[in-house]
Amino acid sequence: MTTEDRSEDGSHALPDCGDAIDPMTFEQILEMDEDEDEHEFSKQIVFDFFEQAKATFDNMDQKVQEKDLADLSQLGHFLKGSSATLGLVKVKDSCEKIQHWGAGKDAGGDNPQAADACLEQIVKILPVVKADCADAERRLRAFYRED
Repeated sequence: MTTEDRSEDGSHALPDCGDAIDPMTFEQILEMDEDEDEHEFSKQIVFDFFEQAKATFDNMDQKVQEKDLADLSQLGHFLKGSSATLGLVKVKDSCEKIQHWGAGKDAGGDNPQAADACLEQIVKILPVVKADCADAERRLRAFYRED
């Protein structure tokens, strides 16, 4: 990363992340890099996340087929935490909904919902969260020049 790739205050310049990635949260990950030019540490964390996310989505697809709401809740919780750590806002928000629906509650986690309705909501949101994750991956691969 060159000085041209930095913001006016000297921090790392991220690509236009829109509402996909929270730059403040992601900056905290970048601060852990020993080498600000190569970003080996943060790059490994980010790319490991995307591999884990793909495996988790595959597992979610299986749990949808099995109608296993409890496991879907746990998987949503797991991916929510990991995505929040990296600042992947849309992924985190969708996974939080999956967590709540898997627990038999509404999207906000407040009111009980019928199991069939919860499963239906999860089926609807899975393609959305996968697309949001793919979008974040594309943006971060471009940032790390791995596209």
